[in-house]
Amino acid sequence: MKVCLDTCVLYPTVMREVLLGVAAQGLFEPIWSDRILGEWSRAAAKLGPAGQVQADAEIALVTARWPKAKVTPPAGLLDRLWLPDKNDVHVLAAAIAGHADVIVTVNAKDFPRDILAEEGLSRADPDAFLLGLFEGSPGPVAAAVADVHAEANRLSGEIWDVRALLKKARLPRLGKALSALGPDYSQNNRAPV
Repeated sequence: MKVCLDTCVLYPTVMREVLLGVAAQGLFEPIWSDRILGEWSRAAAKLGPAGQVQADAEIALVTARWPKAKVTPPAGLLDRLWLPDKNDVHVLAAAIAGHADVIVTVNAKDFPRDILAEEGLSRADPDAFLLGLFEGSPGPVAAAVADVHAEANRLSGEIWDVRALLKKARLPRLGKALSALGPDYSQNNRAPV
């Protein structure tokens, strides 16, 4: 399954790391465009020069890890598309150009399902999307979350409860599902090697 990741799900670190960790587990193939990545960089610039430098480094890492993820919409595609917010049309164009199945975004109102359906696409918020993947393949999703959880603990110098971490990252239903498994969620759900 190909998934177009909107800027709003790439910019928050924990959300991005969980999504891309699940992609690395082979549950979906991410796609984006230069414009989506540019929006991420510009959003981080609002935090100051260091924010943009960090974002640009992270963008370089994700583009190196997924070299086939970047798509370029053909000339004229943006002109024929319409969304309630014209500034989001480029995301729809990237999804079409990349033959995506779904756009993952927190921006539901600007991606009406009927318009997306006309292009053979659907929309999902990241929490529902990840929860659906977890329900179908708990091991890989739990493993991806465990890696992000461990890194958050390492970087922050504190021990995060996985449910609290995911809730803060706007992934509360996924956090609830994982915490229901108990503190060893990552060990109980790792896929056999």
